[in-house]
Amino acid sequence: MTNNNPQKCGFFAIIGAPNAGKSTLLNQLVGAKVAIVTHKVQTTRTRVTGIGMHENTQLVFIDTPGIFAPKRRLDRAMVSAAWKGAEDAEKTALMVDAKKGVDDDVSRILKGLADAGRKAILVINKIDTIKREKLLALVHKLNETGIFTETFMISALNGDGVADLKAYLSDLAPEGPWMYPEDQISDITLRLLAAEITREKVYLRLHEELPYAITVETEAWDERPDGSVRIEQVIHVERESQKGIVIGKGGQMLKLLGQMAREEMQESFDRKVHLFLHVRVTEKWADDKSVYEDMGLDFVD
Repeated sequence: MTNNNPQKCGFFAIIGAPNAGKSTLLNQLVGAKVAIVTHKVQTTRTRVTGIGMHENTQLVFIDTPGIFAPKRRLDRAMVSAAWKGAEDAEKTALMVDAKKGVDDDVSRILKGLADAGRKAILVINKIDTIKREKLLALVHKLNETGIFTETFMISALNGDGVADLKAYLSDLAPEGPWMYPEDQISDITLRLLAAEITREKVYLRLHEELPYAITVETEAWDERPDGSVRIEQVIHVERESQKGIVIGKGGQMLKLLGQMAREEMQESFDRKVHLFLHVRVTEKWADDKSVYEDMGLDFVD
């Protein structure tokens, strides 16, 4: 880069209530899928870093789990990871679902930001789901808190307004060397990404039948001489009845999940994937410290 066009690099956290659209926005900002997306709330369990470029600026985005009232150990670990992501970033964007408005979860986040004396960028998402008068009233209500330095109204799903947000964040980024190679889009490991892809497929196909009582672990990753990869994964469930749901009649559901996950992995990894799925009843997986380590979460009390 010349002195007239120096390198810049900025770190930005995206926080919000569950299902506000944070992962969808992250994928739009990066220009590729780095975070799984489902209509099921609290899909994101760990911090996912996405890396986007805007002209001479590298933008490092931290997608965090949704912030809500935690009840279980996993909930507490997820909320802790979200607030830590905000602390580690130079600037925080709070994403609010326009249709839900200022619900209990958003109120809790606003209080957390105010108590910490932190300013944030307000990002109103899903603006195409409510009437303009309600939208403007919501923006006014949120800006009255004095927390926000700038407001953006977007639709993360179709990309409306995202380019303006990205350009604004680029302007905020300080001069400095890029922290990642120009073509890198995430710091998530391939093993974890593979596990997340399979978990997404389970949620998409079984969201009615299964609660949040599942997690996916990549147990083996074997690079083959022909350039392909052999992946063995375990889908952990908490009860025997859930195991039957995941496997399905005659093993058909597990076969379908494996096919869906394998196809996306091959596209994401740009190589042939041999995927082997197993289902295991692990009643206390949510209290297993190693599971948290695999997800990059702190094992909290």
